[in-house]
Parts: sequence; structure tokens; C-alpha cells
Amino acid sequence: MAKKELQPVILSGGSGTRLWPLSREHYPKPLLRLLGEHSLLQATVLRLDALRGELEVKAPIIVCNEEHRFLTADQLAAIGHPAQALLLEPAPRNTAPALHVAALEAARERGDALMLVLPADHLVARPQALAESLLRAVGCAQAGDFVVFGVPPDRPETGYGYIRAGAKTPQGARAVDAFFEKPDAERARQYVESGEYTWNSGMFMTRVSSWTRALEKFRPDIAAASRRAWTEAKRDGAFVRLAPEAFRASPSESIDKAVAEPLAARPLEGVRPSVVPLKAGWSDVGNFGAVWEAGEPDRQGNVVSGDVLLEDAQGTLVVANGRLVAALGLRDMVVVETPDAVMVAPRERAQDVRRLVTRLNEAARPEALQNRKVHRPWGHFDLLHAGPGFLVKSLVINPGAAISLQRHHKRAEHWVVVRGVATVTRGEERFELRENQSTYIPVGMMHRLENQGEAQLEIVEVQSGAYLGEDDIERFSDIYKRA
Repeated sequence: MAKKELQPVILSGGSGTRLWPLSREHYPKPLLRLLGEHSLLQATVLRLDALRGELEVKAPIIVCNEEHRFLTADQLAAIGHPAQALLLEPAPRNTAPALHVAALEAARERGDALMLVLPADHLVARPQALAESLLRAVGCAQAGDFVVFGVPPDRPETGYGYIRAGAKTPQGARAVDAFFEKPDAERARQYVESGEYTWNSGMFMTRVSSWTRALEKFRPDIAAASRRAWTEAKRDGAFVRLAPEAFRASPSESIDKAVAEPLAARPLEGVRPSVVPLKAGWSDVGNFGAVWEAGEPDRQGNVVSGDVLLEDAQGTLVVANGRLVAALGLRDMVVVETPDAVMVAPRERAQDVRRLVTRLNEAARPEALQNRKVHRPWGHFDLLHAGPGFLVKSLVINPGAAISLQRHHKRAEHWVVVRGVATVTRGEERFELRENQSTYIPVGMMHRLENQGEAQLEIVEVQSGAYLGEDDIERFSDIYKRA
């Protein structure tokens, strides 16, 4: 007997402002390696392998911001799980429009597909337990249910939404009586003590037809704008660039608000919300308090990552990314170090880190946007030093990659090869540079760097000029089709 098909849809549009300075606007939460060797996105994809003995799990459809397309594709390639399609959002519009364009893409390939909808930035400690819950949901979703996965709460939590379950359904799940927004502390305590509520994990399983009927019923404006954005999209291999004007015209709304909550209040014929319990060590790791809870503590309850030295510390999370971090006498604190920023906060105020990001954005600080290490489709660069009128960067160019053919109007560049072999275009010249060789690119001269070798190419670049911003670039040819 042929296995039932399952189409994963992974929503990877979140930024994770409460995890600054690890997460930045240009390097968001799903791409972070918080715990273990894989990023949250990679772990989300890999845990689906536990289903493959029972279901035919298709390559995932990913929805992400257009700015993150190369990073996302690279991370999927690194684990051998390329996407069926990468739907690129020109602007954030929350999860309802994102899911609808993914549903249209799923229908294009597989008709009335059975979709498993997963956020890209959650943690599941026990993937096999998740697989068991997902398999329980298949019959319900095939029958038309909009299935949500409810996590039995182990504490009053004000950062999660809640679900109140009702009677059992014919397929063995429980009907959803109502969804509830994030409560205050007292109401959260009442929910937990009643035993009638679960946390809303943000994971769903449903057929394309069930989702489409519900969205067109309750939010036809979102359905119409999303369909137009998908219909008018431009395709470039796995990349599907949603039509910018149409997608931006869609109201910004969550799946819960657009469909789940109104469906619980007014079920459609043949489409109703149901809940399946999920006991798999789930967390949305939405702040550093949740990272501490998900970690492996020492005898004093400390969770550390990187080069960390603690003395007389308890209940503290310390993350070191570039240097030794030494701490003395800390109690229930969070310390996060990156090459360009250090964040310190009481663990109980981990939710408030986003307020720091708001301040950084108001001040137009670059630390809100990107790390010192900046990723590009050809590799990455790292800012080593800056002074009046000059910058020093380390550029790493991957095998087979190349920067665009470009010129700058306000800066000159000097390149020194540290490792590998560079193929250089400099005006009308084209030549190779090897280790310890260099060249100079005057202001206004056309240039390009290519790595035609099999090893990484590392360059030290010294920029000089009156203006050194990354927007001083005029591209003439680019293999990555950037503007």
C-alpha cells in the first residue's frame, strides 16, 4: 500500500528580537545554532525524518524573507534537504498570508495536499514523540479538521497562547472550544490549575482545501491579496519571488487570528478545529529564559556555551561567541557576548530584550541589523578594524563563487590574498593572485573577485575614501541576480 503523502510547510519569517544580540534583522532566529550542531531551521527539517517510515514526506516548502534566501538555501543544502520551493516575502505580513501562498504552491504540485505547518524556530527535545503526535493527527486532518498541537503546560506561562479543549472527535482528537491570547500571570495560573488548557504550539496540520475554505470565508482580503502575489510571482529555480505590490497589499495577520479563532467560534461544514496533545519537550525558545530552560545545566543550574569561566554563579546563562567571558557572583542572570555587542540582563526580564532592539533601531545603530560577520551569497566578510576614512575587512569567498562585477564611486580598495587563489577582474585586465600577492582598485574602476578553486579564498580588503557605506556599489553583472 502506498504511503500517505505529507507536504511540510515551514514558516521562517521571524526575526527573534528577544534573542539579540545573537539574532539580527539580517541574521534572524531560525538561522541560529542555539543548542547543538544544527540551526533551528535545520533541526526543524531534520526531525521530520522520524516520519519517513510511516509517511511519504515531501521536500519542504519554505516561506522566508527575500533578504535571507541564500542563507536559508545554504543551510538546507548543508543537511542534504533542499526545499521544493523557497517562497520569498518582499515584506513581513505575519503567518496567515505566508501560509496561503505556501498552500497555493502545494496545490500546484500535489492538488489537495495534506500540509504540516511548522514554525522554523522552535525546539523539540524528543523528535520521536513529535512524530507520534503527528501520526495521530493525520486521520483528523484528512477528514477535514484543522488540527492544532497542544502542549500540556507544566507552569503558568504568560508568553504563550492557550487552547481549551472540548469533547472527543470521531477521529480520536478533541474539539477546540476556544483559543486564548497570551494571558496575565493570574489567568495563566487559573488555566494551568484547571487542567482544561494546553499551550498553543503554533504547529498545524490540515488539507489545502480546508485551509483555503476557512481563509476565504473569514479573511477573503488576505486570500485575494496572497493569491495575486503568488500568481504574479517570478520563478528562479527554487526561488519564488512573490509579487511585491500584491503581497504588501495583504493585511498582516496571524494564522490564529485569521482562521483558528473564528473557526473555533463558527466551524464550517466539514472543517472544524481539533487539538492533538504534544508531549515532546517543545519550546518556542522565544527568549533567553527559554534557552536557559532548554539547556543542560551544571550542578549550580548554570547553562554555558563557548569560552566561559564562572565562579560562584547560580541559575545563569552565559553565551560567548568570540572571547573569554568570566563572571563572578552572578545569580539568575543572562550574559550574551558577540564580537560587536554584549547584552546583560536578569533572567526574569529576558522578555524585555526587545526593548533594547527598539532603542537601537530608533538610534539607527547597525548592531540591530547585522553582526560584525556579514553573510553574502558568495561567502561572508568580517569587519576587522575601522577608522576615519578607512575600513579593514576579511573576505571569505566560497569555491565556485564570485562577487558581482561592480564599481564604487566614493572608495578605493586594496586586496591582499591570505589563502587560496583569486581570479581578479580589474578594468580591462583579468589575472590571478596567489597568497601574499595584492592589487589596488582605484575609485570608479570596474572590478570583480572570483574563486575558481576548490578551497575557500580569503582576502584582506582595505577600503579608503570619503564614504565607506555598503550602498556605494553599482552592479553590472551578478550570478546571484541581486539588484
